Amino acid sequence: MADKLMAIIRIRGETGVGKEIRDTLDMLNLRTKFSCIVLPQTKINEGMAVKVKDFATYGEIDDETLKLLNEKRKIEGKKIYRLSPPRKGFERKGTKRTFVEGGALGDRKEKINELIKKMV
Repeated sequence: MADKLMAIIRIRGETGVGKEIRDTLDMLNLRTKFSCIVLPQTKINEGMAVKVKDFATYGEIDDETLKLLNEKRKIEGKKIYRLSPPRKGFERKGTKRTFVEGGALGDRKEKINELIKKMV
């Protein structure tokens, strides 16, 4: 593919989500835990991903992982993928810390592909 694509996965639920962040999650169609969406990597989409970084994780998805998602998890007629919780769990420090700190949230760059493969 010529354009880079990014995947955004919602990790945390509804509790403690402010109205502005909830609206952004709704715009991204990430209404439930472990839902995923694949978008073109534009400034607007990256800005929305950064805004919801405390409730979701995101990164650049490769063609192989996108093909796997389309085969196994695509919801008919929609651009949303429903994933399972990851096999063998999230990173060591859980779902309340950023990926840089050893948790599951925020920007993962290319490592999003590993997480998606654990969740398919």
